[in-house]
Amino acid sequence: MDNNGRVNVAFRKVLKSMLFLILAMSYSYAQVSIPEQSLIQEFQNITTPEKRLQFFFNIPNRYSENSAYDWQAKVNVYHTNSLKVNDSLGTMKYELMHAQLFYDIGDYSKSVAIAKDLYKNKAHFDEPTKSILLDLIDHNYAKLGLYDRQFEIREEKLRLGLTDKIVFYDIYSNLGLHRKAMEDYIKDMLKTVREGDYYAQAEYLNNIGTYLLLDMSTAVALTNFKQAKGFIDVYLNDISRQKSEQELIKGNYLKGIIKGNIGKCYARLKEYDIAALELESAIAIIGEYSSNKYSSEKNENSLELADVYLQQEEFEKAKKLLLYGDYPVKVQNIIKRNRLLAAYYDKIGDFKNATEYLKRTVKIRDSLNQSDAGLKKQQLAAVAGQEIEYSKRLMDEQKIALEESRSEMQAKDERINIVFISLVFTLLGFAAVVYAYLKSIKTQRLIAEQKQIIESALIEKDSLLKEIHHRVKNNLQMVSSLLSLQTKNTKSKAAIQALEEGKTRVKAMALIHQKLYQNDDLSVIEMQEYIESLINSVQSVYKKGGHNINIFIDAEGVELDIDRAIPFGLILNELVSNSFKYAFPDNDENGKIHIHLSKNGEKGYFEYTDNGIGLPEDSSERANSSMGIRLMNRLVNQLQSTLNIDKTKEGVRFWFNFK
Repeated sequence: MDNNGRVNVAFRKVLKSMLFLILAMSYSYAQVSIPEQSLIQEFQNITTPEKRLQFFFNIPNRYSENSAYDWQAKVNVYHTNSLKVNDSLGTMKYELMHAQLFYDIGDYSKSVAIAKDLYKNKAHFDEPTKSILLDLIDHNYAKLGLYDRQFEIREEKLRLGLTDKIVFYDIYSNLGLHRKAMEDYIKDMLKTVREGDYYAQAEYLNNIGTYLLLDMSTAVALTNFKQAKGFIDVYLNDISRQKSEQELIKGNYLKGIIKGNIGKCYARLKEYDIAALELESAIAIIGEYSSNKYSSEKNENSLELADVYLQQEEFEKAKKLLLYGDYPVKVQNIIKRNRLLAAYYDKIGDFKNATEYLKRTVKIRDSLNQSDAGLKKQQLAAVAGQEIEYSKRLMDEQKIALEESRSEMQAKDERINIVFISLVFTLLGFAAVVYAYLKSIKTQRLIAEQKQIIESALIEKDSLLKEIHHRVKNNLQMVSSLLSLQTKNTKSKAAIQALEEGKTRVKAMALIHQKLYQNDDLSVIEMQEYIESLINSVQSVYKKGGHNINIFIDAEGVELDIDRAIPFGLILNELVSNSFKYAFPDNDENGKIHIHLSKNGEKGYFEYTDNGIGLPEDSSERANSSMGIRLMNRLVNQLQSTLNIDKTKEGVRFWFNFK
């Protein structure tokens, strides 16, 4: 073989080895399970800024897997790329995400600055994005205490049609007028809360309780919070309504807020054990379901829980919450945290640190007292003026609407006159219709007469059927009487017994026809009453001296037609007769008979039991020779079923299913 041949052979070997290696790698890759993607990875796989914006704001809990800083790093990459390619619209969408992330971190000043700059370019945004942007500015103003500016944002939303009214109660509450806020809230919301909307009822009662708690009406507030807790539990446990993941997260988050409020109430009432349990549960629930890393509700509950721990002298737990908790830069939280740290160090004897934190608290409070009181008065005056102006504008709009309604009424009057004239002509046309109607009355009269004839025939038919049943019953009673006479003229005990048995069977059939004759409905028989009558008839033959058998009948509401009722009556006659004759030979004081008959649609079930001496050992052999058993088997066959006989510890059980 020459050198070229050797090279070709070597080349083919290498090629085969590489192909085998590629196949092995692809098979191994196929066997490796692909891990489930995180939310931030899903966000990264989306291709356009618009879809990323929708995904970002529609995630129920975006911080369940990644922190706000992780999101900031990822959004910042896409924001930089948009700037490089001069994608101005994409850049603005990423800036809106940045504004939300700064809000979630607690940097409200930076968040509102970005959002306000973005709103200058509002023409580039659709309505849902404008709504997100304006809500974000509104929430930032609330966190920064700029309550008078919130009105301007809400007025802009009203102008754009993103809301149908402007509300002031949350602003008044932030300014300290909690009672007025509650009254305005109840007046505004009471009519909108539907009875079956459990989430809305829970939210409504929780908000009322919050206003009462801020107004220092702790006991009344607790009552409202407990009612709210009941409604939110019903909402979350209601399986009749399918809820989305976002609805479940929203419901559980509200439950966490309510439990935190309940804990605050118990803390003020100095029931610290209950308060600690409720607050711990609230912090866990809010931490799991909050979409904001620095949830203000979680922080306030943490500070309240630290205070409770101090009251319970659980200093290490309090220290852990106060020193290592995540709190945003909120002045009231800082004051409360410093006050609690001062109390903590005082209780453990570290007076130096206690004094330091107390000084910080006094310094911040003095600074607030100098500027905050005047600022709040200015904002309260501005908000009150804005509300008055808004109310005047609403009244002017209502006056315009009233004038328009008056004009519409005048136009309606004119239309009524036109309608009246039209009515005159319509009456002329109606006269022609009446003529045609009178002509049709003859036809209707003929139809009515024929209907009356048919109804009379049906009544006559029912009367004839009742008469037939009555006569059949009388004839069967005559046969029964003849059998009784024959019994008196017969000396053979076996013959007398046979005649008595025949008489009871005839009576059972006669009773069917008697019940049909007495019923309004000739097609079915009510079995409870029939069985009771049949038992009385059998007892009149066999119950002679000393029989105290208790009979229990369960057939209420069951109805059978005559084709089923006659064989069923004969079967029951045989069973009851046998129980009276053979089941209780010695003493029947504790004798019991149970009769059960039920029917579900086209299917039925019958069961008969007694607690007598039961069947003899050779009962299966006697079954072929016993007329009673053979008769019952044939009757059960007529019901398209099979008779089942079970021996029990006490007595015997007969049962069968039928159609």
